[in-house]
Amino acid sequence: MDVGWLARLQFALTIGFHYIYPPLSIGLGMMLVVIEATSLATKNPIYHQMARFFTRIFGLVFAIGVATGIVMEFEFGTNWAAYSRFVGDVFGSALAAEGLFAFFLESGFLALLLFGWDRIGPRLHFLSTVAVCLGAHFSAIWIIVANSWMQTPAGYHVVVDAAGRPRAEITDFWALVFNPSSVDRLLHTLVAAWATGAFFVMSIAAYYLLKGRHETFARASMRFGLALAAMASLGSIASGDLSARLVATYQPEKFAAMEGVMEASAPAGLHVVGWVDGANQHVTGVEIPGLLSTMIAGDATAPLPGIKAFPPGDLPPLNATFQSFHAMVALGILMAGLVVCGLVLLPQGRLFRARWLLWAFVGAVVAPQMANQLGWATAEIGRQPWIVYKVMRTIDGLSPVVSSPQVIFSLVLFTLVYLSLFAVFLFLLNEKIQHGPLAEDHPGGAGHRA
Repeated sequence: MDVGWLARLQFALTIGFHYIYPPLSIGLGMMLVVIEATSLATKNPIYHQMARFFTRIFGLVFAIGVATGIVMEFEFGTNWAAYSRFVGDVFGSALAAEGLFAFFLESGFLALLLFGWDRIGPRLHFLSTVAVCLGAHFSAIWIIVANSWMQTPAGYHVVVDAAGRPRAEITDFWALVFNPSSVDRLLHTLVAAWATGAFFVMSIAAYYLLKGRHETFARASMRFGLALAAMASLGSIASGDLSARLVATYQPEKFAAMEGVMEASAPAGLHVVGWVDGANQHVTGVEIPGLLSTMIAGDATAPLPGIKAFPPGDLPPLNATFQSFHAMVALGILMAGLVVCGLVLLPQGRLFRARWLLWAFVGAVVAPQMANQLGWATAEIGRQPWIVYKVMRTIDGLSPVVSSPQVIFSLVLFTLVYLSLFAVFLFLLNEKIQHGPLAEDHPGGAGHRA
């Protein structure tokens, strides 16, 4: 089997599994800050109990996330040695900044967050919660900066070493940080993470309401989750529109593949659903004529560049890019619809009696996770055949000494380890949810039941 395809598959599986946890930790971190701030402001004991319960879950998510992220560091040096040599100066600065501004901040205050409830004052504990939340967000910032540089490289030039090997060297650090796509992609990633945390909280709350357990706790949790989910849904729409416009400007091949635009230059309609025949460069599906041109250029007759305008060797996998993008958008619409239903039924507590919607919220915990994965798939598949857009092709980033059997062996091994970790995560998470909020977490005393 082709070593390049295997190496890409291995990295996709490892980063895809790891990416279950960072959005959840970012979203839960934001929820914890809001809940604990409300607890300090109102002195309502139920908010204190909520903060302690979701802090324990945050600790579990953080631990698994750290464990699953380590593997990727080694993959850069083994499977992608040529790429690592080329981008070492760029990635080294971004990842060093992550370590300084994110990892030390997050890990330094994590012990206070998890174990400091009865050892430090409430204001200092809240400060530790804010620090851990900021650390998770800073980590996302520097990872997005590094990945966005691969999409829209800036602030660098290429030098050749003594052995004749090219290497990207930073010429302007802030141009690298604020490359054309970094801010828009960061905003879209963060609001998606907030939605992940919000739907996670709402799923647990809905489960308790359906089972008739911890109802005071569940109602309060549902309100907090619904508020953050509403904000994240609006943010996703706005940031998604900005990101799409940016892709249309800086990565037109990706945009054409995402939207199924085929003609070299013509007014473009918006495909609601469809199937792309890459070989014949044809899309079959439901299209709204002129709408895409209106959304991008403000004119239904404005021509947009399509697939036929670009060399075949510079095109990404067309149908995979199209389907991943449209599935992500569909999930975003589904989540926004659930949030609207929740907000409509929230007055007078009708939401808490609508069993059909509560069951929908229980299952919807997977929707933001799937949307996150599909969003990254769209970004990474749509960038092909470039590992650094218009600078370095993916095939040129491979290590020359890694063989297919070696990659297959490590791929199988990582898959088994990750499946085991996921099983442990689900088991421990289920144990915490089934046990529910602890009575001793409530300031009212051990005899109180939520």
